[in-house]
Amino acid sequence: MSWLIGAAAVTLVLWQFSWGDYILYPFSILATWFHEMGHGLTALLLGGDFRKLVMLPNGSGFAVHSGSLFLGRIGLALVAAGGPLGPAFAGGLFIISSRRYKNAQICLMILSGLLLFSVLIWVRSLFGIVAISLWGAGLLFTALKTPHWFQGWAIQFLGVQAIISTYHQRGYLFMNKAVIGGRMIISDTGQIAQQLFLPHWFWACLIILISVGILVQSIRIAYRD
Repeated sequence: MSWLIGAAAVTLVLWQFSWGDYILYPFSILATWFHEMGHGLTALLLGGDFRKLVMLPNGSGFAVHSGSLFLGRIGLALVAAGGPLGPAFAGGLFIISSRRYKNAQICLMILSGLLLFSVLIWVRSLFGIVAISLWGAGLLFTALKTPHWFQGWAIQFLGVQAIISTYHQRGYLFMNKAVIGGRMIISDTGQIAQQLFLPHWFWACLIILISVGILVQSIRIAYRD
């Protein structure tokens, strides 16, 4: 357990320096994929269409969905929340799966398959196609060709990186609007506030608290006797 907490702390420290962003860049790209897939898959679950996912070299991206959603304004708010909470829920599942080596291997294979599947179906930018294909191939290799102990370590590390990526996006979470791909858009928390009630910063705080809770509980479950 201590090494996971240490990995989270080291990551948070690295993010305070510009050169740390370069070291963690691959994980930032994966976190963006989780984020945008969270938007798209939530839209699908609520009856909408997940049209495409665009990822940019600067680590940003956006998902495009269409069609009417179940639950109306609440559905739109859930799709907006699905992005920033997507990495946290995925990370929690990864950490919990590490309780057993077999589960860790299966989780790596499922994640690899979903990454590669998304390239075929949704990813529609050259950078995204290359980056996500490399991640998918790398995780498939890890699942099939590395020792069990390394697979458990890898899925735990990915889980921690996914969850604390929410903290790295805190600047975006506390914005009502942001520039993505050269366009000024309403942020995720801004959309939640627009569809529901209370200001965007309230939803930003709530998302961060939920992410912290998921990290703590998933580590407890993974290391529970």
